[in-house]
Amino acid sequence: MKRSWTALVFFFIGCLGAYAGQPNKAIDRHVIDGRAQGTTYHIVYYAERTISKTAIDSMLMDIDNSMSVYNKNSLISKFNLPETTSIEMDHHMQKVVNKSFAYYKLSKGQFDITVAPLVQLWGFGPARISALPDEEQIRETLKNVGMNQLKVRGKRLLKKNPKVSIDLNGIAQGYSVDVLADYLLQQGIQDFIVELGGELRISGKKPDGERLKVGIERPVKTNGNTALKQDVIVPPGGAITTAGNFEKYLMDKNRKITHHINPKTGYSFETSIVSVTVHAPTAMEGDALDNIFMAMSPDEAIVFANKIKNIDIYIIYNNQQGDILEKHTKGFENLFDINPIPNLSL
Repeated sequence: MKRSWTALVFFFIGCLGAYAGQPNKAIDRHVIDGRAQGTTYHIVYYAERTISKTAIDSMLMDIDNSMSVYNKNSLISKFNLPETTSIEMDHHMQKVVNKSFAYYKLSKGQFDITVAPLVQLWGFGPARISALPDEEQIRETLKNVGMNQLKVRGKRLLKKNPKVSIDLNGIAQGYSVDVLADYLLQQGIQDFIVELGGELRISGKKPDGERLKVGIERPVKTNGNTALKQDVIVPPGGAITTAGNFEKYLMDKNRKITHHINPKTGYSFETSIVSVTVHAPTAMEGDALDNIFMAMSPDEAIVFANKIKNIDIYIIYNNQQGDILEKHTKGFENLFDINPIPNLSL
């Protein structure tokens, strides 16, 4: 997740943990916590049986060995070496790369996994930089960016330019959440929340029939001032993901540079959007789309979202006066809980 104080998504552990009546005492609440992909994961599920934390960690390690640019021995790291012209993808990378091409086309090139050299150039990659890039460095680096320089042949991923490298961080974390959620479903577990780095997949209900609840922060104006209020949403299922640029940015000659780099200009996208929260059928869809929405104006993002089936979004943005405002699709309005439970703790 691209974490930010805006639209910070979390789920209510207190709400998940307590329920009245316990109509079926054989169904217990189970929790699995851990670390993966440079962040934390948290799984809460209701079932008669338990699943192994070892199995969860093993799946996440497999994904890390496939697509982590921070793992020097991963498939993606090997592909990014200048001497590598092609690799045979495993099933994880194949699914994510193929989906990335679909979003590259949908976004008209704004979603681009070859943006990695630019991300690194600005210091948002795995290696440190000693100075910010100048215009000549950006122009030269742009020559090595563009998914038209990649080709997929079955399981093989090829690059036409040895200096091309890829970064799947804009979609792989959502994919990881889906892998864990699908594993739970395969094990016959229907009622759960899976969270990794703030990206969520939700399924089912609590044993007493109450739907699972998720919290987000939204701006509320009081006496002319803008404050953040914690609100509750009740998704019927699917995924909740968020992208934001509040924390992860730097300044270059009075210009704000965020980690959402435009693969066509070499600079970060110029947008008034501070964060986007997406409700989607899968976390991989939401993870990719929230990055695409971050490249748009608020109005453009709403129009674009309304054209995509089963996608709703909630945007926090700044107007020209610097006020923090919100905008959302009609479907997202239906997610807000009209009877939130007060004083819930994480």
